[in-house]
Amino acid sequence: MRISIIIPTLNASEYIKKLLSMLHAQDIKFAEIIIIDSSSVDNTVAIAKRFGAKTIVIPGHTFNHGKTRNRAAMEAHGDILVFITQDALPLNDTLLRNLTAPLQMSDVAATFGRHIPRSEASPLEVFARQFNYPDTGSIKGIDDIKQYGIKTFFFSNVCSAIKKELFLKAGMFPEGIRANEDMLTAAKLILSGYKVAYVPEAMVIHSHNYSLFKQFRRYYNIGSSLKNNSWILKYAQAEGEGIRFVKEQVSFVLKQRHYFWIPYIFLESLTKFMGYRIGLIAG
Repeated sequence: MRISIIIPTLNASEYIKKLLSMLHAQDIKFAEIIIIDSSSVDNTVAIAKRFGAKTIVIPGHTFNHGKTRNRAAMEAHGDILVFITQDALPLNDTLLRNLTAPLQMSDVAATFGRHIPRSEASPLEVFARQFNYPDTGSIKGIDDIKQYGIKTFFFSNVCSAIKKELFLKAGMFPEGIRANEDMLTAAKLILSGYKVAYVPEAMVIHSHNYSLFKQFRRYYNIGSSLKNNSWILKYAQAEGEGIRFVKEQVSFVLKQRHYFWIPYIFLESLTKFMGYRIGLIAG
């Protein structure tokens, strides 16, 4: 398999040198790294060029999660596309090997890896990473929708790999939406009869301590994206998964004796729900 690694960047000098160093230290070879940069004002592009990465610079205002990645994908020569964000650092030198291994199966179209929270992650963020990225792997297809609901389509291009031929066949990432381009592409692949593998052995260090405002905006974008792709709601609803998340989150902080986080959990949950519902209605 020829692997093309695609990394969208914006003012990534804090991360990019370490990320590229760790990618070059992987125990399998890749064909190329493509940096698609949204007109950084720091030395992101210069660092990328020093590491031999192909660089594409686009105007910052034209960035779109789907469209920008699609443009880089069309420049790629590999038959496997690995998407990584600028702030996701491989935990070890086996990331690429583990991430791409399931793609040797003919019915597996895409894979995604496990997110390990940063050392400064809040207890709520630690729980979120454990909830969404457990230590047990899975391979999900259309027959799993009844059991897992919308979780069947869960997919993250923070650290993912997709067969380019099937990526193109699925229409690439949807463009013109604010979020969830990765999940929507995974859903299209699954509904076409392919499977998506979650590979916990492929680990990146990645987490965010979002403010309530950023959580509202994030979930507004999710709701807006689903409104514009309402076909996915025929198969599952997001609210049920959200309720389970909150219940297990409360249980987690109680076990950790972080009691003071409980009021914040309900405030954050309300913020997420309002953002999601307003986005779903207003778009």
